[in-house]
Amino acid sequence: MHYISTRGDSTPKSFTDVMLAGMAPDGGLYVPTVWPKLDFKEFKGLSYAEAAYAVIHPFIGGEIPDEDLKSILNETYKDFTHPAVAPLVELGPSLYVMELFHGPTLAFKDYALQLLGRLFGYVLEKRGEHVTIVGATSGDTGSAAIESCRRCRHIDIFILHPKDRTSEVQRRQMTTVVSPNVHNIALEGNFDDCQSAVKVMFADEKFRKEMNLSAVNSINWARIMAQIVYYVTAAVALGAPDRRVCFAVPTGNFGNVYAAYCALKMGLPINKLIIGSNRNDILTRFFETGKMTTAKVEPSLSPSMDIQVSSNFERFLFDLLARNAVDLRAKMDSFKKSGEFEVSEDQINRAREIFTARRCDDEQTSKTIAACYKTYNYLIDPHTAVGLSAALEAAQDPVMPTISLACAHPAKFPAAVEKATGIYPALPTHLADLYERKEIFSVLPNDLGKIQSFIRKSTGS
Repeated sequence: MHYISTRGDSTPKSFTDVMLAGMAPDGGLYVPTVWPKLDFKEFKGLSYAEAAYAVIHPFIGGEIPDEDLKSILNETYKDFTHPAVAPLVELGPSLYVMELFHGPTLAFKDYALQLLGRLFGYVLEKRGEHVTIVGATSGDTGSAAIESCRRCRHIDIFILHPKDRTSEVQRRQMTTVVSPNVHNIALEGNFDDCQSAVKVMFADEKFRKEMNLSAVNSINWARIMAQIVYYVTAAVALGAPDRRVCFAVPTGNFGNVYAAYCALKMGLPINKLIIGSNRNDILTRFFETGKMTTAKVEPSLSPSMDIQVSSNFERFLFDLLARNAVDLRAKMDSFKKSGEFEVSEDQINRAREIFTARRCDDEQTSKTIAACYKTYNYLIDPHTAVGLSAALEAAQDPVMPTISLACAHPAKFPAAVEKATGIYPALPTHLADLYERKEIFSVLPNDLGKIQSFIRKSTGS
C-alpha cells in the first residue's frame, strides 16, 4: 500500500512515513493510491480488535509484523469500558445510537488516538527517533492525543485549543495531565485559528525539519484509518453485507464522516451518509448549494463542531475531482484567498448520491437532548444531539437501519444536558476528581512567531 498527496506530490509514500509526517510537504493530505476491498461476511463474530486488524492490515502494507500489529490492537482496546468497545443501543424501530465514548477520555477520538499513540511509540522505538507532535483541538482531540502520548519518551506533544471555547471538562482533561512531554497552549482565537497555525507550521519546511514535526489531528491518515473500524463493526452487527445501513454523523472537520466514506469505498453497503452541522453549517451549505463558503465562527452548545474550515473535506474533494491534483490545488488556493470555491452541477449531484446534510441550531440541540431523554430515557451530549436531529430529519427507508453516532459522553457537557433534561450527568469514576486537579497551560496570542518560539523553548523540557 502506498500513499500520495492531494496537492500533487505523487511520489509513493509508505504507511509509516505518512503516519510520522502527518501532512504532505506540499500542503496536501495523504490518501491511499487504491481502496482495498474486504469481504465483510468474514467479519461476523469477530471481536473489535480482530475487526480492527482486518480493516487496518491492508493499509499498513506489511510494515508492522502481523503479530506485533495484533498485539498493539489488543492493547489499545482492552481497557475500553464496554466489552463491545463501540456498542449499539436501539432507540426505536430501525434507529440506533453507536456509543463511541467508552475510551479513557469519553469521546470518539479515543478510538483512533489510543491506537495512533501506540503506533507512534512502536515505530519511533524501532527507528530510534524523536518527534514533536503539534495539534489543534476544538475539544476532544487534544485530551485523547495527550492521553495516548503522555508516556512516550520519543514524543513531545503540543496541543493548541481556543481559549475559553471548549467545555470545562474538555479543557481540564487536557490541562490536568502532568507529564514533562505534554504542553497545552490556550490560543487567543477560535479553533480555525489553531488549525491554521498548525497547517502553517507544517508548511514551513525549515521549522518542520528543525522540530521533526508530526501530527495527530485528523489530517493524519492513520486516524482516519482507525475510525473506519467502528463503521464496519456497526454495519456488520446489523446485517451487513446483506443489509444496507445509513449513518448519521455530527461533524465539523469532516474527518469522522470521511472515515465512513472510506468504508463505503472499501465495499461496506452504506445507503446514505447523513451529516449533522451545528450553527456553523459550512458543510450543510456546501451540500445544499455546491459552494464552500466560510463565515464567522459562532460559539455553540456543541463546541467541537465550531469550525468553518473543514480540513478533511479536501480528501473527499480530491476523489470528487477524479483525483485531479491541479484542479484540487486551484480550488484550495481560491478557498485560501477568497474564502470560497464551487464545484460543478454534475460534481455536487454525485456528492449528494452519497451525502445529505442538515443543520441544528442551539435551540434544536436542546430540544433533541430533551426529547431523546423523554422518549427513550437516554441521555445524549449536544454533539450527539446534532447528529440525531439530522438522522430524524433526513429519515430514510423505515426498514433500513440508521445508526446515529454518539461521539461524546454526556458528562463532558453537563451544563447543556442538565438545562435540557434536569439531569446532571456524573463523570465516570476515573475522572471523578477532575475538577480538583491542578491545571497547567500557557496562554498565547494568535501569533505564529510566538507559538513557534514557545515550541522551540519547551521541547525536551
